[in-house]
Amino acid sequence: MKQWRPTSAEVWQGRDDSGEAANALRLFQTIICSTTFCPEQLPGDIALLGFACDEGVRRNHGRTGAAQAPAILRRALANLASHAEHSRLADCGDIFVEQDNLEQAQQALREAVLACQRAGKRTLVLGGGHETALGHGLGVLDAFPQEKVGIINLDAHLDLRHAPQATSGTPFRQLARYCETQQRDFRYACCGLSMAANTQALLDEAACRHVTIVEDLHCLSAPTEAIAQLEQFMADLDRIYLTIDLDVLPAWEMPAVSAPAALGVPCAILLQLLAAICRSGKLQAVDLVEFNPARDRDGQGASVAARIAWQVARWWG
Repeated sequence: MKQWRPTSAEVWQGRDDSGEAANALRLFQTIICSTTFCPEQLPGDIALLGFACDEGVRRNHGRTGAAQAPAILRRALANLASHAEHSRLADCGDIFVEQDNLEQAQQALREAVLACQRAGKRTLVLGGGHETALGHGLGVLDAFPQEKVGIINLDAHLDLRHAPQATSGTPFRQLARYCETQQRDFRYACCGLSMAANTQALLDEAACRHVTIVEDLHCLSAPTEAIAQLEQFMADLDRIYLTIDLDVLPAWEMPAVSAPAALGVPCAILLQLLAAICRSGKLQAVDLVEFNPARDRDGQGASVAARIAWQVARWWG
C-alpha cells in the first residue's frame, strides 16, 4: 500500500518478567506485528495503525510534532502489562504523509481502515493531528454504508471549521459534508467542549448540524449526567467511531499537545466516559490524536495517552 510502512521491531521492547511466571507478560511480548499490510492474515480483532502526520496542525497554525507520536506512543505501550484482552492487538504499521500532501495521506488512511474493517478488525489509530479523523471516519463510514454510524469526539474543540483546505480543525465539517453526499445522517457528539475555545460561529455550525454537546464544566460537576447524555446519543446507533483529542485533558495532565487546556476533563473522569462508551457494545473504531512528543515533560503525556489506549483495549467488548 502506498504511504505505508511497517513498525520497526525496535519500538516494541520492554522489561522481561517472564522468568517469574508464564503469564507475567507485557504488550511488547504479545503484540503481533505485520511486515506487510495484510490485516486479513493477522490474528486478533483490533488492528493498531499509526498516522504519522501533523500537516493538518501546521495548516491550522498549531504547534507541530504530532507526526512523531505513533512511535513514541507504541514505546509507552510496549512496557505495559498484557492481560488476556490485549492478545487481540495486531500492529498493522503506519500511514505517513509525503511532503505536504495531507489529502493523499488521508485517503491512504481511509483505504487502510476500510481494509481492516472488512477483514473483521476494529481499528485503533494513533495519530497524528486531528486531521486523522477524516481518514479514519471515512474508512468506518465506507465499511458500514447501510448502518447508523455515530461519531463521539472527546475534545475541547468542535473542529467544524470552514477553511479552503483540510486542516486539523476541519475533519468533522468534512465528514458532515460527506454524509450529505451519501444522503445519510451526520450523527456527531462533542464531549468535553470548552466554550472558551470555540467561537460563536463554530457553535452556530454545531447547532445547524444538530451536534450533541457536553461541556467540560458539565463533565466536571456532574459526570453521571454527562454519561447519561452520551448513552442517550448512542442509543439509536449501530456503530460508534470514537476519537480522543488529548487536548481534552487538563494541561497539568497532558502538556504535550498543540493547544493545552486551561481547564480540561481530568483523566479519571475521562475514563468513566470511556467505560460507558466501551460498554455500549457498539464501539467500532478509536483513535488518539494531537499528542506532541516535542512538548512532553519527562514522558508524562506519553504515559497518560498510553494508559488511555491500554484501557480502551482492555474494555473493548
